[in-house]
Amino acid sequence: MRAAFFRKHGPPTVMEVGELPQPRAGAGEVLVRVGATSLNHLDLWVRRGLPISIPLPHVGGSDVAGTVAEVGAGVEGVVLGTRVVVDPSLHYEWYTVPRAGPGLRDAAFQVVGEHVWGGMAELAVVPAANLLSLPSEVSFETAAGGGLVAVTAYRALFTRGGLRPGERVLISGGSGGVSTLAIQMARAAGARVVAITSGQENVRRLEALGAHMVLDRTTGEVAGLVRDAVGREGVDLAVDSVGEALWGALVRSLRPGGRLVTYGATTGPRAQVDLRHIFWKQLSVIGSTMGDPTDFRRAMSLIFARQVEPVVQEVIPLEEVRRAHELLESGGVFGKLVLVPDSGT
Repeated sequence: MRAAFFRKHGPPTVMEVGELPQPRAGAGEVLVRVGATSLNHLDLWVRRGLPISIPLPHVGGSDVAGTVAEVGAGVEGVVLGTRVVVDPSLHYEWYTVPRAGPGLRDAAFQVVGEHVWGGMAELAVVPAANLLSLPSEVSFETAAGGGLVAVTAYRALFTRGGLRPGERVLISGGSGGVSTLAIQMARAAGARVVAITSGQENVRRLEALGAHMVLDRTTGEVAGLVRDAVGREGVDLAVDSVGEALWGALVRSLRPGGRLVTYGATTGPRAQVDLRHIFWKQLSVIGSTMGDPTDFRRAMSLIFARQVEPVVQEVIPLEEVRRAHELLESGGVFGKLVLVPDSGT
């Protein structure tokens, strides 16, 4: 099969496109003919070399949308040719089973395209339990533009963040795939949305997506910008993927009793924060990663119902995967880059 992959870790130049052995569906699995996948920051980190060991060559791509091409042993009720989108979380129940102090390397939880081969190929093998039927009116490109970012946004906002109608939510990294969906989800839920981005063009784009206020972080110190925008009372919830560069400002921007949900660290993992703000204001700091099957289905149902729509900057042929990696790494992407096999599936 035709696939995009890397044989060694490194910069975008390690990406190749070529032939790999065709996978087959094992017990409890299905083979999906990929109609579209998309690029996430996770793909950049895996390509560079995360502190985990994965077999090489590796096929990335956490988002898989396409049609069922083969059904493995023991799989019932899955019809060949069915249009599907794939939940990218594997063994998410690891988070709910009590255990004594596991480390990052001990997790049974895995992600399609990170720990196992993903959708940057003509074919992908996934567990049958991870399939969700894709309505005929929803394109593969739209579904692939949701997937990982949609479930991440939903869980961070609602399952972990507990966002309620009328609350003020601050969303950082506004131009990213997760944040562009989080803005729409929060707005649809009746929240007041304040987004942080860089540059006036992105400000206009996020206003068009429904953000009530958009702050350009290049024009001043973020905590001061938030204070000027919403007043000294602050925001109820901050949802962050930026990490190191913004954490201190986000903590200062929360009202007493506010919540900070962190789901990423694109600028670095070692945040500095004045702890007095946390204990004096009795803040809650909450971690969030991806989402469970219920989160995934609820997030995708919002896309199916057209209450929110993944923002796709460009649809790129799989053959140009190296260019896609370079674009995302440059930091200039608004929303998502979607990859499609050249076979036109």
